[in-house]
Amino acid sequence: MSVSRPANHVTELTVGQLSARSGVAVTALHFYESKGLIKSRRTPGNQRRYTRDTLRRISVIRVAQRMGIPLSTVSEALAALPEGRTPNRADWARLSQRWRADLNERIEQLLALRDGLEDCIGCGCLSVSDCPLTNPYDELGEEGPGPRRLLREPTGAAARGRPQHTPVAEADVPVADPCGGVSPSCQGDAKDPTD
Repeated sequence: MSVSRPANHVTELTVGQLSARSGVAVTALHFYESKGLIKSRRTPGNQRRYTRDTLRRISVIRVAQRMGIPLSTVSEALAALPEGRTPNRADWARLSQRWRADLNERIEQLLALRDGLEDCIGCGCLSVSDCPLTNPYDELGEEGPGPRRLLREPTGAAARGRPQHTPVAEADVPVADPCGGVSPSCQGDAKDPTD
């Protein structure tokens, strides 16, 4: 599907252009703006205009959401940027590194969920054939409510002593670039008029 792209010389986008190019519904853009994730200026006719670099902020938001990062966490991270600027490549590396430990923990929990759904999960139903062996008399219910075997701390690498928040030099961090590395501004602080 081809997206109508604004001309390269256009530095401000209408909400419709921003929606078309970012793939985000206008209502979602209004929501992001109400939460302070993006900002616009108003024309004399009271129409919204967004600077073109808002596309990168939206990309960071969408990638973070896809990774399961709550919008409140994304908002805090974007607010911490100097003067509320749009994240550059170095900023994105720091943000993604900060979220890496949470993602690894979430991955382990999802794997445990996937692998444990067919067996006794410690919910107290005692209806699966493994329940009488792995949770006799619903002993796991003494730990608390819910599916106790799925709610336990991760048993993988995190539980074996892997550091949860290891500082990593920027050069060592693989960068998942939200703008695909095609824009020179993704390579640093330089502004690309087409970005």
